[in-house]
Amino acid sequence: MNAPAGFPPSRDPQASMAEKLRQEAVEGPDPVHTAPPKKQTQIIAIYGKGGIGKSFTLANLSYMMAQQGKRVLLIGCDPKSDTTSLLFGGKACPTIIETSSKKKAAGEQVAIGDVCFKRDGVFAMELGGPEVGRGCGGRGIIHGFELMEKLGFHDWDFDFVLLDFLGDVVCGGFGLPIARDMCQKVIIVGSNDLQSLYVANNVCSAVEYFRKLGGNVGVAGLVVNKDDGTGEAQAFAQAVGVPVLAAIPAHEDIRRKSANYEIVGKPGGEWAPLFEALGVQVAEAPPLRPTPLTQEGLLGLFKGDVVGRDVVLQPATQEDMRAAGAVAKPSLEVVYEGA
Repeated sequence: MNAPAGFPPSRDPQASMAEKLRQEAVEGPDPVHTAPPKKQTQIIAIYGKGGIGKSFTLANLSYMMAQQGKRVLLIGCDPKSDTTSLLFGGKACPTIIETSSKKKAAGEQVAIGDVCFKRDGVFAMELGGPEVGRGCGGRGIIHGFELMEKLGFHDWDFDFVLLDFLGDVVCGGFGLPIARDMCQKVIIVGSNDLQSLYVANNVCSAVEYFRKLGGNVGVAGLVVNKDDGTGEAQAFAQAVGVPVLAAIPAHEDIRRKSANYEIVGKPGGEWAPLFEALGVQVAEAPPLRPTPLTQEGLLGLFKGDVVGRDVVLQPATQEDMRAAGAVAKPSLEVVYEGA
């Protein structure tokens, strides 16, 4: 085997590595950057319970923002890979993880056109995830971001990058934007139900945890989807100290069009003012430091007949666990007087 170009032939890998390090050491530092700074891209991570309507919200929001003249990149970070399906009329786009595996097997490099697609000014891609039972979804997220960096992510010129994250999963990969300050702010999608607000509260807890460690990411606000007017989501937002950016009603027209993969956030349409206002809020809302609720505080937002707060916990006994076969036996413990 021939030695790598620029290095003397050697059978000792340690000697080759030492020579490589010496050559790197004599290289001068990169020049100081003196060019005018580029505009700052707003990178916003959107979290929420699975099925709560993140993809619906983001598809319509990104479409409206593009129609308003903004350069928008939408990135699906959910293993279900359904973030872009509404944007592309129900058509699935190849994921970064799947494409990367196929290209690697063929000895080819991934190109941006293999994984990024556009519609009416919106650029979109899906990170994807592993097959069921065959890998870690969080690790897939990390791998996807590493590949995007190789494709030039930090040099892309967008006004907004919207990241669609699954909020139910609390492993490290899904918390990446918060933990590593990869975004400036978080937006939560929730509804007037306990499970979605439980997830929202967990996201607030994650933001607060990393703020205590020196992080800078904050929560810009809550989008209430399928709002039925009962008010629990608004009460939650007020309790944790974040604004409600928009309340999307539980309306049959929205449900039907979304089920048919239609964009409702189009200029001039019935729901255009809603998404126009949401676009402004998303752009301008500052990142805030939330105050997460305790479990009891979260349950307190709901009526007792909804969450069962009147239930009393009764400790079980060994007799309960063994049913009819329980036999009381004297203790063999030795108790010393004066102990």
